[in-house]
Amino acid sequence: MGFYVIGGIAFIASMLVQWRLKTAYAVWGKVRNSQNMTGAEAAARILQANGIRNVQVAPIPGKLTDHYDPRKKIVRLSEGNYGQRTVAALGVAAHEVGHAMQDAQGYAPMQIRGKLVPVASLGSSMAPYMIFGGMLLNAAGLITLGIVLFAAAVLFQFVTLPVEFDASRRAVAQLDSLGIVDPVEKAGVTRVLNAAGLTYVAAAATSFTYLLYFILASRR
Repeated sequence: MGFYVIGGIAFIASMLVQWRLKTAYAVWGKVRNSQNMTGAEAAARILQANGIRNVQVAPIPGKLTDHYDPRKKIVRLSEGNYGQRTVAALGVAAHEVGHAMQDAQGYAPMQIRGKLVPVASLGSSMAPYMIFGGMLLNAAGLITLGIVLFAAAVLFQFVTLPVEFDASRRAVAQLDSLGIVDPVEKAGVTRVLNAAGLTYVAAAATSFTYLLYFILASRR
């Protein structure tokens, strides 16, 4: 019973965090920034200021689909953030450039996360089927392998936390030092990025809860 209470709390917390992000983004996604700068322009400005010339900035369909692709060296911004001149667009664009800065500087947690991607991807997609399949077949080895793979996925989630929070820290610092945001806009950017960061915390906590469930279930 205790596990289900913890699981329920984790689920509710995750929903609240998602609501907080949507609210912050909705508010600052309507506020035009004082520099009248698009997300794409802000990203290019920060890249140039830091001497990063091998990274491109490109739009990608969807909402909040923004990410940095370290393999292709591309900062991909969702269509809204790419072309909009809002405070939220500046924050999201600067955050993704923060990842490009991490990549250029060989930021250790980002490198570790990159190495975990293959096994974490396998763990998140296949491990639950392996665990429950092992239970049905009474195959202890399959259960153990599934739990190990899922544990790798959980580790990936926790390694992601310093990567994301550091990228946000870099984003706010760059926007501030380059004079792209004023104090009020800086506060808005910080609110949006902090809300986004909490989604990763919630995801890590939820994944850890599932890992505990799988371990307990396997012992039964």
